[in-house]
Amino acid sequence: MGGIVAMEIAAQAPECLAGLALLDTNPRAEIDTVKAARAPQIEGARAGKLASVMRDEMKPRYLADGPGKQSILDLCMEMALKLGPDVFESQSIALRDRPDRQETLRGLECPSLVLMGREDSLCPLDRHELMASLLRGSTLEIIDGAGHLPVLEQPDATNAALARWLEKCDG
Repeated sequence: MGGIVAMEIAAQAPECLAGLALLDTNPRAEIDTVKAARAPQIEGARAGKLASVMRDEMKPRYLADGPGKQSILDLCMEMALKLGPDVFESQSIALRDRPDRQETLRGLECPSLVLMGREDSLCPLDRHELMASLLRGSTLEIIDGAGHLPVLEQPDATNAALARWLEKCDG
C-alpha cells in the first residue's frame, strides 16, 4: 500500500515531493471484479478467518517461486495476524475505494522511480509501464526473481536499484 499512499501525497501536496519511488503498485482505481471480491474477504476476516483469507486468497499471489518463499509467506502471515482484522478491513476499504491517480502522475515534475518484481501478478508489468510513461523522465526497474514484494524477495537487487535512482536524484 506504500505506493497508494505515495500517490495520495502526490495528489494532495505535490510541492512537498523531492522525488517519488513507486514499487509494485497500481495508479488505477480498483476494478469492479476486485472490488466485489473484497467484501467476502472482509467478512471472513471479521468472522475470525483472517488466516484463511490470507492463506487462500492473498498470499498465493504475492511472491515468485524461490528458496526463501515460505519464510517470506510466513512473515506476511505473522504481520497480518498481528495487525488483525480491523487493519485488514481498513486497508481493504482504502484499496477498494482509491481514486485513479493517472492524472496526478502525469502532472508531477520530480525524479521518479517505478520498480517491480518481474513476477508480480497483483500489479503486473503493464501497470508499471503505464506509470513510467506518465512520469516524465522516470526510471523503470524490473527485479528478476521477485513478485509483489521485491524488497523481501530480492533485497540486494532492490536496494541497488534504489541506490542507482538516488544517485541520479542527487546528480
